Amino acid sequence: MLSLFNQKIRLGVSGRKSTFKILSNNISRLDKTIWMHCASLGEFEQGLPVLQELKIKYPSHKIVVSFFSPSGYEVKKNTSNADAVVYLPLDTPKNAKRFIDSIHPDLILFVKYEVWPNIILEAKKRGIKSLLISATFRPSQSYFKWYGHLMRNALFSFEHIFTQDENSKKLIERIGYKSVSVSGDTRFDRVINQLKTDNTVDFIEEFTKNNTTIVFGSSWPADDALFIPFINSTSNDSVKYIIAPHNIKASYVDSITKQLKLKTVCFSNMHGKDLSEYNVFILDTIGYLGKVYSYADVAYVGGAAGNTGLHNILEPAVFGTPIIIGKNHKKFPEAEKLVQLNGVSVVKNSNELNNILSSFIKDEKLRKEQGNINLGFVQDNKGAVKKILTHIKKV
Repeated sequence: MLSLFNQKIRLGVSGRKSTFKILSNNISRLDKTIWMHCASLGEFEQGLPVLQELKIKYPSHKIVVSFFSPSGYEVKKNTSNADAVVYLPLDTPKNAKRFIDSIHPDLILFVKYEVWPNIILEAKKRGIKSLLISATFRPSQSYFKWYGHLMRNALFSFEHIFTQDENSKKLIERIGYKSVSVSGDTRFDRVINQLKTDNTVDFIEEFTKNNTTIVFGSSWPADDALFIPFINSTSNDSVKYIIAPHNIKASYVDSITKQLKLKTVCFSNMHGKDLSEYNVFILDTIGYLGKVYSYADVAYVGGAAGNTGLHNILEPAVFGTPIIIGKNHKKFPEAEKLVQLNGVSVVKNSNELNNILSSFIKDEKLRKEQGNINLGFVQDNKGAVKKILTHIKKV
């Protein structure tokens, strides 16, 4: 019923109708398989470095990736990193049996916090090894409440849990779960790998022309309200601005464009234009932001000005870039730590953003100092994938 009023829910309802057909077309009874489940796109990126290593170490296995959210499935349904990409069916006992029958995995990986009781309990009944990786736990979760018996049973059905931090490990140890270790966050390995790839983006090079470049990544309306006044107040042609909005619908991009006073071009209408003549570039497409951050002298990462959730600050951090975020970042451990280390600056309003951006534009030494803090932090925290793969070898 809700799908009648919500496009995202409608995509999920429609997509789940094809789940078992996709599996039957791509997975046979004779195939060996590894299955990774992710809530959405962020969790997929988190699990991807583990998946890529598993593909290398177990080339005879087929890889199945499932998503709960359309925002993950629609972007990655054709990824080359999996042999089959599907929506996870609704977590009923019947669906759990049918889904596991269809995949018959040798190993199951759930990423971060997705725990579906019927599926995990069914896997345990069959003796299938399942791991929860890059997990984070908070006291407010149902596992730690008097009514959380079913969820605790599901959690205890994992063969091993790898947490991102020591606090999460201690939380589940308090409720009696012992097969747990701190691996760290696999996203550090993911972004480190970004340095090994070619990050050249021709149209961005044409736009920036080696000028000082500020990237506003994964921005939401609350973020726009902070930085658009700053962009409009500047008249320095030696500074370039790139806006990569989280929502790339034409109507939303058009609303941003209308607010900007500087000469602005969008990815969607850039062809045939001399991009070097423009001050602002709106990246109204997906798939480029990770590389575009390599051009940033300063990165503003969106999501924390409002309540939508801070986006991945490690993507610009790995390039040794100073980072600015909004005030609502308390649930993001990497942000908290980098704020303490002074690699990430927090702004509460437009005035604070104006001051910090003005300082960064004028002071290259300041940019390098804070950027080096961020790169060092990423390098110091890599290695989660190796810990997980070492455990899998023993399973």
